Amino acid sequence: MFSAATGKATPRICFVGTASGDAESYRYKFYEAMSALDCRATHLSLIQPPSADLGAFVFAQDVIFVGGGNTRSLLALWREWGLDAILREAYERGIVLGGVSAGMICWFEFGVTDSIPGALTPLKCLGWLPGSACPHYAKEIERRPSFQRLIAEGAIPGGYAADDGVSAPKRTFSDPMRKANIQTIAPTATVGSLADNRPVTIVIWTISAAALSLIRQRPMTAHCYDLMQ
Repeated sequence: MFSAATGKATPRICFVGTASGDAESYRYKFYEAMSALDCRATHLSLIQPPSADLGAFVFAQDVIFVGGGNTRSLLALWREWGLDAILREAYERGIVLGGVSAGMICWFEFGVTDSIPGALTPLKCLGWLPGSACPHYAKEIERRPSFQRLIAEGAIPGGYAADDGVSAPKRTFSDPMRKANIQTIAPTATVGSLADNRPVTIVIWTISAAALSLIRQRPMTAHCYDLMQ
């Protein structure tokens, strides 16, 4: 999906692993996944920056893919390095931004995070997309009740929850939220695949405080593939 969104035959795709402490093992998985695609892969590490001019490096990319990990640390480091402002300009220039886990929620007004051990807590994020976001909605048992409780208490605005493996374009999050709406988003293209190309069950939930009492689980099947599997 990321490659297709650029409209380029061989896009430059850059992995940003700040949230994982720029872990080499995570980076290797990215390069392994990208080796099967017609693209030019690179990465941006804040431990070993690729250039003194981070802006020039970022603006030369077609896609910025942000990995998972500690969202609070990611935001702090981006602000310290000025990478948040650089990525905002990249966004305005039309460079495709996206990611998984921390790389999903960082773009929203608020995210639900386990950055602090012991509990899932609300975190103020970049605020470029409206509302709140919660990853791992079905996989991690505490995600669903915590996200719904925080919305009901008014700690965070209504927002979006995604199961693992989901792929959704920005327009999904730009539309006005529809109360009690549960919708499944199928990608226009894939950015990788599971080992045997199996379709996976994915759900994006659109949740508002007024809708919590009406929501029922109705998962549907769509073809989508997890880049980092």
